[in-house]
Amino acid sequence: MTIQQEDLRYPSEDWRAYQGVLSRRVFAFLVDYAIVAMLWIPAAVVVFFLGVLTLGFAWMLYPALFAIVAMLYFGMTVGGRSQASPGMRMMGIAVARTDGRPMDVMTAVVHLVIFWLANMLLTPLILLIGLFTDRGRLLHDLLIGTVTVRRL
Repeated sequence: MTIQQEDLRYPSEDWRAYQGVLSRRVFAFLVDYAIVAMLWIPAAVVVFFLGVLTLGFAWMLYPALFAIVAMLYFGMTVGGRSQASPGMRMMGIAVARTDGRPMDVMTAVVHLVIFWLANMLLTPLILLIGLFTDRGRLLHDLLIGTVTVRRL
């Protein structure tokens, strides 16, 4: 089942669009966080030099730097035109809103933050929720009104 770019605004009612999405999400997560970790390294170098210029003030960004890089990464990719991060595109999935509107940067960042909060509270049970919900939706999908669909 192929979901076209314009169809991402309207989640499919066809069950094949959601087949195998949970396992694809796990692999997309691993790929995306490897990319975020690689992006964190140059960001840490930039913060180091900013810290030197600001007499150490910018070094206070270090504790939150990984979260900032991840929010920018997912906000710009999932909230962008393709509605998928590079890991999601590699696994052939994309995120769509259930109300039919396109994903925007703020919705993508809130989606990520709710995912982190749910992970802190429910790990490793967060994936089990997808086994019992319609279309394999996870807790953060249900709370924010999104669904992950297959693109390939």
